[in-house]
Amino acid sequence: MRPVSPGCGDALRLLAAATNAKAVVEIGTGTGVSGLYLLQGMRPDGVLTTIDTETDRQQAARQAFRAAGFAANRARLIPGPALEVLPRLADGGYDMMFCDGDRRDYPECLEEALRLLRPGGLVCFSGVFAEGRTMATAAPPASVLRLRELLRAIRENRELIPALLPVGDGLLCAARR
Repeated sequence: MRPVSPGCGDALRLLAAATNAKAVVEIGTGTGVSGLYLLQGMRPDGVLTTIDTETDRQQAARQAFRAAGFAANRARLIPGPALEVLPRLADGGYDMMFCDGDRRDYPECLEEALRLLRPGGLVCFSGVFAEGRTMATAAPPASVLRLRELLRAIRENRELIPALLPVGDGLLCAARR
């Protein structure tokens, strides 16, 4: 588990502010680093819904949010695998979705994002440079093949306006028309 870089965090904070985000869903709570950036950019009445399979990490994130001065009702932490939790969330109920979980799940997370995001909403995927392995030609790992699938799906989807930001290990963002 690696937290987002300061540059990636700054970009997330900016994007949350630019979308005037009130409802954000995050996949991969970790210890709360990216969640802190998102909360800082969100509206004061915004709620971050964050999903992770590790409840110990979520507890650390909850403490980090509290230590940073965020009220307990600003973050909803849901334990479980993202692809099991996301289908239970409200259609069109989110302004932004940030994915920093298992890269092999990213294509399915994109499908869920298209359902969850309101028009004008934004989806972001962390780690798309795969530490330089995205363009490797000799037998790439499954996670890299799935990232390539994600890149292709976003590029070909007419409902999305994409941008690849060179922060951290690559932040792929797409706005929903």
